[in-house]
Amino acid sequence: MIDDVATDSSTPSTDKPRRTRRTRMTGAERRQQLLEIGRTLFAAKGFEGTSVEEIAAKAGVSKPVVYEHFGGKEGLYAVVVDREMRRLLDMVTGSLTAGHPRELCEQAAFALLDYIEEYTDGFRILVRDSPIPQSTGSFASLISDIATQVEDILGREFKSRGFDPKLAPLYAQALVGMVALTGQWWLDVRRPKKAEVAAHLVNLAWHGLDGLEPKPRLIGHRKS
Repeated sequence: MIDDVATDSSTPSTDKPRRTRRTRMTGAERRQQLLEIGRTLFAAKGFEGTSVEEIAAKAGVSKPVVYEHFGGKEGLYAVVVDREMRRLLDMVTGSLTAGHPRELCEQAAFALLDYIEEYTDGFRILVRDSPIPQSTGSFASLISDIATQVEDILGREFKSRGFDPKLAPLYAQALVGMVALTGQWWLDVRRPKKAEVAAHLVNLAWHGLDGLEPKPRLIGHRKS
């Protein structure tokens, strides 16, 4: 599939009218263009605030072209979200290369903050409540997938310290959730600097784990 885009490549002439030459955009190029435009609009306005008309206008095409590539706004949104989820998951899981557990925590924290910094629009889309089902699940399920990667690391650490490794999934969810929520806050404030945020996150996580009680107890009056 090939789309046409009008571009003016004529040179001024005193005796001939200006002529317009049309360059061709392949189907793959048009699809990528629509994805990038949709990504920007969804991040700024959300799903409901974005229209097919606006997407088409930004791309310089008619509405049927958007429908032809994605079947509508829902289809375009689904592809954008799925791509961002895979990108974030790949960045986090790909970062876990160190041998020491504390450095692994640092790498995971940096990976999420790197994603927020480099793909801000994508993160804004992910943290919104999706109005349509996604093949890769929700943001919560994505965080759960990342926690699964951390779970193995914590399990080994728990076992070496004499703690119950069966509790590693609970702590993994807590740690990754802490980083994700902090990332949402940092998305807008961008202070302190990324490395400092990562250092504080790991400081809380690591020293919290370092001082864990093997069998934590409640000190309040409520016991159940």
